[in-house]
Amino acid sequence: MRRQLVILGLCLAGLMSSCGYHLRGTGSSLPSHIQKMSIPMFKNFTTRYELDVKLTQKVVEEMIARGKVEVISELAQADAVLIGEILSFNVNPIAFAGQGSADRYNISIVAKIILRDVTRGRIIFSNPSFVYQQEYEVPQGSDFESVETEAIDKIAERFARSLVITILEGF
Repeated sequence: MRRQLVILGLCLAGLMSSCGYHLRGTGSSLPSHIQKMSIPMFKNFTTRYELDVKLTQKVVEEMIARGKVEVISELAQADAVLIGEILSFNVNPIAFAGQGSADRYNISIVAKIILRDVTRGRIIFSNPSFVYQQEYEVPQGSDFESVETEAIDKIAERFARSLVITILEGF
């Protein structure tokens, strides 16, 4: 009986050690041969001016900051390409201050994202409906239109962080 318990304990220890657990920020779902990535300008299917520029720029900056791959502009020399299409951008008031003016908004971005391994001709990551949502509070005495550029810059930065973490860490 004791021998069986020892064997069972060893089997459980072996299973636990190979469960695939890793600390957040230490893993990468990218294949090891992906060293250089191209990130062309996202396509913008919304009416929001320059949203494509801001989101693409922030994704490039976040990818560079993570240091897992080199971001290059030349697709011909890239091991992978990250393609993005911005499908929707919505701003909805969710809380109101006095006099019926909104002071808190829910901002959501939906994008189609594909990370293609150029060298092996396969898709590494695909999400046809990557959704990022965040609430944005408008300072007292302002309206959303007056702080819209600042709000979009902040949302773009957080969208990029969320997307890059999802791609690199497989969450």
